[in-house]
Amino acid sequence: MPNNQTRKLVHSSVVIVLFTIIMLIAFYVPLVSIVAMGFALLPIAWLAATYDRANAIVVAIIASSVTFIYGGIIMLLTAIVFAVAGLVIGDAIRNKKSKIYLFMSTGLALLFTFSILYIALVKFFNLDFVKISQEIAKTSYEQSIKMAEQFPLQRPVTRESIDEAFRLMEAALPSTIIIAAFLLAFVLISINLPLLKRFKIDAPKFAPFKQMRLPRAVLWYYLIALSISLFVQPEIGSLLYVATLNASLILWLLLTLQGLSFIFFLLDEYKSPGFLKGLIVIIAIPLYSFIILLGIIDLGFNLREYVKGKIHKK
Repeated sequence: MPNNQTRKLVHSSVVIVLFTIIMLIAFYVPLVSIVAMGFALLPIAWLAATYDRANAIVVAIIASSVTFIYGGIIMLLTAIVFAVAGLVIGDAIRNKKSKIYLFMSTGLALLFTFSILYIALVKFFNLDFVKISQEIAKTSYEQSIKMAEQFPLQRPVTRESIDEAFRLMEAALPSTIIIAAFLLAFVLISINLPLLKRFKIDAPKFAPFKQMRLPRAVLWYYLIALSISLFVQPEIGSLLYVATLNASLILWLLLTLQGLSFIFFLLDEYKSPGFLKGLIVIIAIPLYSFIILLGIIDLGFNLREYVKGKIHKK
């Protein structure tokens, strides 16, 4: 028992030091800052996967507090984001949760900490990076209008169209933040799970992208959002409009991923060269409507079983 407690104390101290060092590198070493951010949660995740939850939470609090000494409130808030993500990932692994649970819980944790970080920046520093980015973009568009006026053959961009575009961007902000949080969760999990396995942590393995299959309920959600947009036509700026727009954007992304997954499945079934997958991803950007339709058909009619049957008959 004393040996176990001593080992836990030593490991906890090492984790605090490593987490602090990685955060300092992320803030003060420009060339490797992004790489360091990707691995910042690794020590906390390892500790949470190895020892009990209470110990991991205490260590995460201490490690985040230490970063405040060296980097102030900004580093503290950033450290909290990665510490919480590390706690969630490690705790899910220790409790043998599924890979879907791991991904969803990490995404929700990042979304929650992003919200806290944003509120803290606005409250204590009067720093609203959303408004700042919008003002920068508006300035850029206004300059483009002036440049377009110098070319009479081109149709100038009107101020009304710019205002409408920014209203749309503002309304779509919730879905943009949600997508960004879950995309970051996927990147962090993809980077850190293989490393945790090297440290003899029994981390779950994600299935290949070609096996991705969304619940069929996504089709009903998409149908409801589409029906509201076509038949109800909520007033721009209303709560129903914002909710429908954000739901539609998230559903479009999910169905696009489903369509791409089906294409990857086809390519593997027909033994196609690997470079075609990268080419398909590039082509999918302008042809996203077709990819969404393909995802809808795949979910609704189970195209994969039909394709497998056709291939096995040959």
